Amino acid sequence: MAYDKFEILKSTAVPLPIENVDTDQIIPARFLKATERKGFGDNLFRDWRYNNDDSPKEDFVLNNPKYSGKILVGGKNFGSGSSREHAAWAVYDYGFRCVISSFFADIFKGNCLNIGVLPVQVSEEFATKIFAAIEADPSTEIEVNLPKQKVVLPSGESESFDINGYKKGNMLNGFDDIDYLTSMKEEIKAFEANSPL
Repeated sequence: MAYDKFEILKSTAVPLPIENVDTDQIIPARFLKATERKGFGDNLFRDWRYNNDDSPKEDFVLNNPKYSGKILVGGKNFGSGSSREHAAWAVYDYGFRCVISSFFADIFKGNCLNIGVLPVQVSEEFATKIFAAIEADPSTEIEVNLPKQKVVLPSGESESFDINGYKKGNMLNGFDDIDYLTSMKEEIKAFEANSPL
């Protein structure tokens, strides 16, 4: 399944300065029955967003109308816990295209890269600056530049981030792993034709 190409994202951001957010908090286990990647956004942070009677919890950031955008800024150790892919699906289905944190759990990070969500790891110091900028002005736009591998604040302050070269190429092209192989179809045919039996 192809995804939108990711090159430069400039967007407001939703701050979630909570450390050790695990995948069960991102998408509770009772919502894992579906096998398609649709509808999970409705239950992103379900137990934090809603009361038992399904009324929204006013003090949770996703229910605060002053915060919006395609970037989620999380606390340290975001996506820990079980390896469920559904957590990344929920983030994507809600509308986020980038998650910024000072540290990610490896499996969650990989799951995000596989479905078109860019996980950007920055230093704790820079994460603090991002949270401060959003708190000072929720309309602050953060630029995430994948070709240059940089996050840029309106102040001009920036920080570089690392990404696997293969995954970067896939994000820039909007590919998942199967799309990548399909894009090499002619090269594979040529290799096969020129290979001895």
